[in-house]
Amino acid sequence: MSPFQYGVDFTLIGGFQAMVGFLKVFGEPAPNTSLGWNIPHERQQLISSLMTLGAFVGSCSAGPTATYIGRKTCLWIAVVLIYVANVVMMTTDSIAGLYAGRLVIGLGNGFLMTFSQLYIQECAPARYRGLMLGLFQFWTSFGSLLGTIIDNFTAKIDGKNSYIIPLGLVFIIPAILCTGMLFIPESPRWLLQHKKEAEARKALVWLRPDEETVEKEMQEINDAIRLEMDLASGVSVWDMFSNPVDRRRTILSVAAVSTQAASGAMFMIAYGTYFFEMADVGNAFENSCILTALGVVAIMINIAVITKIGSRRLFLTVGLIVCGFSQLIIAALYTVHPGTQSTGKAIVGLSVIFIFGYNGMVSTYAWVSGGELPSQRLRSYTFGLAAAIGFLGAWLCTFTAPYFINPDSLNWGPKYGYIWFPSCLIAAAFIFFYLPEVKGRTLEEIDEMFELQLPARKFATYKCVGSANLETTLKDTTSPSENADVRLSGDSEKATTETVENKA
Repeated sequence: MSPFQYGVDFTLIGGFQAMVGFLKVFGEPAPNTSLGWNIPHERQQLISSLMTLGAFVGSCSAGPTATYIGRKTCLWIAVVLIYVANVVMMTTDSIAGLYAGRLVIGLGNGFLMTFSQLYIQECAPARYRGLMLGLFQFWTSFGSLLGTIIDNFTAKIDGKNSYIIPLGLVFIIPAILCTGMLFIPESPRWLLQHKKEAEARKALVWLRPDEETVEKEMQEINDAIRLEMDLASGVSVWDMFSNPVDRRRTILSVAAVSTQAASGAMFMIAYGTYFFEMADVGNAFENSCILTALGVVAIMINIAVITKIGSRRLFLTVGLIVCGFSQLIIAALYTVHPGTQSTGKAIVGLSVIFIFGYNGMVSTYAWVSGGELPSQRLRSYTFGLAAAIGFLGAWLCTFTAPYFINPDSLNWGPKYGYIWFPSCLIAAAFIFFYLPEVKGRTLEEIDEMFELQLPARKFATYKCVGSANLETTLKDTTSPSENADVRLSGDSEKATTETVENKA
């Protein structure tokens, strides 16, 4: 329900900006546009981007917040923030009040997206983790589809009800989320990190169909937590940057999540309806509905193959290349033949290709990789930072896009794709060369491979030996005083890796 709420909210506000009822309150007359009304790009920037800015702030606070009060409590806080923000937006006629509501609801959505994914990452069995996070992205897209359909029907209403009715529907989803949370346990890994072993065992029994595996998994989690604590001599947020192993994991997690913003998708998601309207490409709301629905289909196809193939590096690389070239061709066509019917049809068709590349390959694997790679003791800090940087990138995109596409500014329209083509290629190159493949690995196995400083290309074929054997190997190959330094060097990395492989 958390990504469902995020998808509905993000898409609703994008559609409002193409509704006459909304523009009469927060916009201004514009006789030369297709609607007869428009919204200044400065207001458009803030209305869309303040939500992602709020999500950025919420994700930044995820580390310390989740460390002390847990995943479920953070989700309760998120629901309260969303309800408060929605009341403000439904009752205000002031643009300042609307800005405030968007910022607060962004805080709530940032909490929802960060802590719900943390919960899934920590609770899902390794073989289903990719599938679960694929379903997570499905609910984001399905929420976007529902938001687009709602906008399509209410846009025809004259007056404030055209946007008040959609905002009223936002109250329903968090209520379902709150009801469901009454029945699920807290994350067992979080409970073990806080020395609540009895509660962790009870939670893991609730989460696992086979109780015989619970004790083994409990031991593996405890061993991994203890080993990380021993190697790092405690837990500090600065370990994300000062400790070489965790610094690598932090960079990779941030880079993986940031591929969503690098693809240019936030422009299509936030301003798709407005973009189609100003480009005069048929019925803007209907085109947006079709585009979002096809995005949901792409996610469903992805879910069907994610557990069997699920190669993070392959799908992210190919998806980013598809997104880049589809936007380049859109921009080139509009440059050569602007405003023609054939160009309009081509833009819609290429937008479909873009959304298939993004939803089917980039969005799912970006969050999956960003959540799998952090260490266990720093998971809430690292993933919180990754989500925050991802939202910051989304904010940057949504804040600057109106300046490029709005008729009262540069009026580039579809030519905005020229900017995102090189962005996609740079992101694809980084993913291909540096992102390790961890499909089907438990979080404890991922910890082991990072502790050994394996290069990205060896992750897929490496045979893990377990936390206990890893600790013995590290002690055998290095003295205690040299241990931290050895893990930094390429020669020692090679020697340690060969030793572990021989023992295995």
